[in-house]
Amino acid sequence: MTVIKHIGGKDSDHPERDAWTALKRGWRQKCPACGKCAMYWRYLKVNDACPACGEELHHQRADDAPPYFTMFITGHVVVGGILAMEQSFAPPTWVHLIIWLPILVVMSLWLLPRIKGALIAYQWANRMHGFGTLEVEGADIPPAEPRPAGSA
Repeated sequence: MTVIKHIGGKDSDHPERDAWTALKRGWRQKCPACGKCAMYWRYLKVNDACPACGEELHHQRADDAPPYFTMFITGHVVVGGILAMEQSFAPPTWVHLIIWLPILVVMSLWLLPRIKGALIAYQWANRMHGFGTLEVEGADIPPAEPRPAGSA
């Protein structure tokens, strides 16, 4: 059995990182450590390190979570708005398209970097994916030999 222990908790020499402060900084697309410089050098392209404090940011593993959360939030707002408008006014389809397509695009483009920034900041605050030291008990044990196909 492998035991994983994160270094940096309450009983460690490393200071604890405030998750709420980091999340707010990430939402503002700033470095989660210092909050001074931009987290991105281009739209959704994360800096390898913060220019102000030098905190390495290349460890981040946001992957598919930011687009998922963006679609979840945007979809609920837009579909709810469409249903409410349809029930209240019953406009033709072209009116829905003129109103809701721009809202959908703008909302998605605005939310995506903020959600990604908050997720990266959350990873930083919890010392996930290389943002902190990780001790794995039994890491020096070689992996088990693969079993032949068909054996139980």
